[in-house]
Amino acid sequence: MPTIDAGGCPIHVEIEGPDKAPVLVFSNSLGTNLHMWDEQAKHLAKKFRVVRYDQRGHGKSGAPKTPYTLERLGKDVIAILDGLKIERAHFCGLSMGGFTGMWLGRLAPKRLDKLILSNTAAKIGDPVIWNGRIQTVLGKGMDAVVEGVLERWFTKTFRKKAAPTVAGIRAMLLATPPHGYAGCCAAIRDMDQRWDIGAISLPTLIIAGAHDPATTVKDAELIASRIAGSKLMKLDAAHLSNIEQSKQYTGTIEKFLG
Repeated sequence: MPTIDAGGCPIHVEIEGPDKAPVLVFSNSLGTNLHMWDEQAKHLAKKFRVVRYDQRGHGKSGAPKTPYTLERLGKDVIAILDGLKIERAHFCGLSMGGFTGMWLGRLAPKRLDKLILSNTAAKIGDPVIWNGRIQTVLGKGMDAVVEGVLERWFTKTFRKKAAPTVAGIRAMLLATPPHGYAGCCAAIRDMDQRWDIGAISLPTLIIAGAHDPATTVKDAELIASRIAGSKLMKLDAAHLSNIEQSKQYTGTIEKFLG
């Protein structure tokens, strides 16, 4: 699979599906990698050219030991599209991937067809919280945050009934380089797109988890109120709704993309 250079950082990309099909780009959340989308890719690659990538600092992509910016995360996607000679694509991002999607929708709309913003927010948390998270992972490693993260990402019921799936996500978190995680935390800390997203005019679907304590239904409703004509779908899930409600999530995307 190709590696794309994005401002001197290698970005790992995987591609599946028919060559001539419409392109659908998936963007992962903080602390995961492109495999968080395995179930969606397995189904949707029958109809779409599915492009998945590891956001910088994650998976097999490079992890520069500096704070990142939202602009840099967005430009990484532009570099992928340019490197693969893709003029336009649908984009689906969850959590941090959604932050990236909002940036693209605002500042690179000519590169996108439809936009899916999942379990995300235009602004999340207080800088003090993010600075504390950065200090924790840099000082103590990913072990120090993993259990708390998993509690926010999945409902208690799902954690019990789908223990192997949750264990796989735990492994992703633990494999994330602390400095890569911290770099992305800095981008999230400095992000506030609450007013700027009003400029997005693309067909937009917003997906929220009814039990998501990280990016709440209220966060999704704010995004929906700012983006004219957008649609909001609520799923019976916590933060990683694409995993907790995989079939419904995938079906919702497929219907929206037509």
